[in-house]
Amino acid sequence: MPTTSEFRKGFKIEMNGEPFIIVEFLHVKPGKGGAFVRTKLKSLLTGKILEHTFRSGERVKSPDIEEKEVQYLYNDGENYYFMDKESYWQFELAEDQLVDSKDFLQENITLTVLFHNNNPVCVQLPTFVELRIDRTEPGVRGDTASGGTKPAKLESGTMVQVPLFLEEGDIIKIDTRTGEYIERITR
Repeated sequence: MPTTSEFRKGFKIEMNGEPFIIVEFLHVKPGKGGAFVRTKLKSLLTGKILEHTFRSGERVKSPDIEEKEVQYLYNDGENYYFMDKESYWQFELAEDQLVDSKDFLQENITLTVLFHNNNPVCVQLPTFVELRIDRTEPGVRGDTASGGTKPAKLESGTMVQVPLFLEEGDIIKIDTRTGEYIERITR
């Protein structure tokens, strides 16, 4: 069983039978009393953020979590369907389980899904994805009052800010952690 000295951002623990991931942590040594670790934990099941304080050196339980590489297949409006790349087993996740991940899904993309007690709970996208611009306004030369960006709707349906020179049909690289434009892809 790991202790609080092993806490890092992204470290996974289990509390009350539920898996959590550490979003933030801070080791505190007050002038009076024992040291402690203040954490912000995100539930892998519900996505809720929880603040919890642990005594320094306290043992925590490791969750039964398995990572599997899967392929996104399609969605039917309510559920999103995935396939395990090794066993070809297909499973579905509800839209509320995907949180912000659904904004960057495109058919046949490979990603990682976390399983807790053999149940899929969390989708981890690749850091960068390449998506096509489906709709955007034409850029007007010399119009930089808005910082040189304009809104664009991607093939996944999400909206991002892109530079004025991009047009419909261009393929761009997006950072899935921030949802920001990185660069245009030329092929």
